[in-house]
Amino acid sequence: MTVNFDNAATTFPKPPAVRRAVVQAMERFGGNAGRGGHTLAAATSEALYSAREDIAGFFGAEPENTVFTLNCTHSLNLAIYGVMAEGGHMIISSMEHNSAARPAFALASAGRISLSVAEVFPDAERTLSSFRSLMRSDTKAVVCTLASNVTGQIMPWREIGALCRSRGICFIADGAQACGILDADMADGINILCTSGHKGLYGITGTGLLISDGSFRIRPLMQGGTGSASGSLEQPELLPEALESGTVGVIGAMSVKAGVGFVRSLGTDRIRSREESVCRAFLDGISGDSRITVYRSPECSYLPVVSFGIEDMLPERAAALLSEEGFCLRAGLHCAALAHRTLGTPDGTVRFSPSVFSRPEDAERLARTVRRIASVQKNL
Repeated sequence: MTVNFDNAATTFPKPPAVRRAVVQAMERFGGNAGRGGHTLAAATSEALYSAREDIAGFFGAEPENTVFTLNCTHSLNLAIYGVMAEGGHMIISSMEHNSAARPAFALASAGRISLSVAEVFPDAERTLSSFRSLMRSDTKAVVCTLASNVTGQIMPWREIGALCRSRGICFIADGAQACGILDADMADGINILCTSGHKGLYGITGTGLLISDGSFRIRPLMQGGTGSASGSLEQPELLPEALESGTVGVIGAMSVKAGVGFVRSLGTDRIRSREESVCRAFLDGISGDSRITVYRSPECSYLPVVSFGIEDMLPERAAALLSEEGFCLRAGLHCAALAHRTLGTPDGTVRFSPSVFSRPEDAERLARTVRRIASVQKNL
């Protein structure tokens, strides 16, 4: 039996409602949204707008400011390149995923922006002070993940958002790991929320969202057909068309709509509580074993994610051995080089990440297996 504890990469299994929505979309919505007035196109357009409305409502946003993307990486690139198109100074955190770090460093390396990295600490107030100390008169944007994809550490993002708002700085939030587990609302100081649709929102892969509060202009990264203003050779400036060139993935959008409905029906508090019970079962099972290092601090709040390492064993080796036992966990740098530099884990970690469908008894069984592997390694 295979047990998936790599839900921070993409949740699996998907809820039955999501699977039904995908099949229904394939059977009913065969037109191209916004391209044509015939019955199929109209039905598809209506379905897409319905998805946009539901998802926007979940995040306290307006439907027209809710953009469908390919993934969170796509969303972050749209936001970073779009907001920083005319240059200026940007700050990112030292726990950012490469989805934010690489476009930021690419712009800085090309001389198009100046860039600062705010050090993240276990203490939230020190982290906030780190951001505050780097803000300048020409700071245009701050990019910060709501929670680390490596450790699950929850950032003081509401306070960062308030700090940005007081200085007229655009706050771009990466919600890939947090959305669906934490309540992320645009009213909490977020100007642009970038997130995936296939993780905590339980949609299918190839789905993402960019949600704006409309306060800051986002220049399009690409141009093309939008189904509107087709007589003009200039890209429309209004959202969502400005950032949605080309055919929108309606099937994916409908899967995210269904996933959001699933999350709404359970509630994020209940989802987080369930996942934390699975995390506790795993942590209790490996507690006290000196051969196993858990990368957590008592000063931090965490999502239900655990990064750990086994003494004298590369993370990839540990994950391979666990895979042989039927457990799926991700190992290595998790596409987050900055985060691992911050943690002091140059070889990476093994990451345990349950979903709402995970069971504590499977986490207990995993813990016993990790201890056994650690014991065998110690005796080699």
